[in-house]
Amino acid sequence: MLRHPTLEQMHQIGLTGMAKAFEELINTRDADALGFEDRLAILIEHEVAWRANKRTEARLRHAKLRQRAAVEDVDYRTPRGLDRALFQKLIGGQWIAERQNLLITGPCGVGKSWLACALAHKACRDNHRTLYVRLPRLLEDLGLARADGRYPRLLKSLARIELLVLDDWGLAPLGAEQRRDLLEIIDDRHDRASTLVTSQLPVDRWHDMIGDPTLADAILDRLIHNAHRIVLIGDSLRRTRTAKAPVQPPEP
Repeated sequence: MLRHPTLEQMHQIGLTGMAKAFEELINTRDADALGFEDRLAILIEHEVAWRANKRTEARLRHAKLRQRAAVEDVDYRTPRGLDRALFQKLIGGQWIAERQNLLITGPCGVGKSWLACALAHKACRDNHRTLYVRLPRLLEDLGLARADGRYPRLLKSLARIELLVLDDWGLAPLGAEQRRDLLEIIDDRHDRASTLVTSQLPVDRWHDMIGDPTLADAILDRLIHNAHRIVLIGDSLRRTRTAKAPVQPPEP
């Protein structure tokens, strides 16, 4: 059997996972004891797994997550009001399939962004198009895009994202153009895709933060009516961990 030409041909036609599995079989003593169907199954399983990993890596690169977080590492022991049953349900991802939203609120440092990135990471693993952005930066980018002609294209690209994470909602008052931009984003996604918002402000203060009552009504009606909510409480986890960290002795 011409093994090396076979490996080359596998690589040439993009069967990289299968080629790696084939090499492993070549170097496995007990491989000859396997039947044809068993060998073929191993090759196909490796190819499927390799392609799934490559898709996940591509999704994660495009998502641009702010933090390296995973749902398997969520700390449920720290008293911050995290509803474990709700979060486990969110991990399942049905809310994304049903195009629902998620609002995570709470004071600075309780892990809002981390939890958002963990859910976004899981969405990437589930093969959903995902993007993390800080809302202030996104609104700045939209302002620049309006000036150089990229505005319609940028809005269209945001509408195609299956899970859009808007971090740091409500850090500063919105200008007139920013309100309209926010409405365009939310309206394009309404009942078509999921939006995850994190904010230090409680939801009942978002209307005042947006400013214009008419636009605020339109934005919040589209964002809140089908949204799950996580309301976190407690002290900053960063301060707590810093306080518990052992004091390092001075260098000699």
